[in-house]
Amino acid sequence: MEFGPLQLLVVVFKDPHFTGGVLTELHRLREHDIVRLIDMLVVRKNEHGALTTLEMSDLSAEERHQFGMVVGSLVGFGAEGDKGVEKGAEAGAAIIGDGIFDDEERWAIADAVPVGAAAAIALLEHRWAMPLRTAIGEAGGTAVTDAWIHPADFVATGAALAAQHQQKSFGQGGDR
Repeated sequence: MEFGPLQLLVVVFKDPHFTGGVLTELHRLREHDIVRLIDMLVVRKNEHGALTTLEMSDLSAEERHQFGMVVGSLVGFGAEGDKGVEKGAEAGAAIIGDGIFDDEERWAIADAVPVGAAAAIALLEHRWAMPLRTAIGEAGGTAVTDAWIHPADFVATGAALAAQHQQKSFGQGGDR
């Protein structure tokens, strides 16, 4: 089974009574096979501290098993090289059997959500990228790196450039 690039998305909602536009858009993206929901946990804590949780996944039990094997084999390879692949695959399949979040993690997430708020943690597979990745490979290309670039990254770049410019000006006898 092939998987596309994965993104872990964590979102906090200050108002736990959000309208549902997020789920509608997520459904649209899933329906058009743009993304696949590997796993998602939504925790809502009302003003009295009562919890409501929702878990969703597009993976069947067999696909979850395969996903766990793939992830586990990669972790095993990283830990012990070739001899860690099989052990890692078995462990990964067992761990992810019912989903990514175990009971301890669910409670930790629920504890972190403030009263009167909600949080969602989603592992999304970007299916749209799979044909592009295949085409790159067939053309003899190899992805060297990839990264998500957020607006805050551009702000940080601007701040770093300004600091660099200020340092150069100071070093050349400029403004002090």
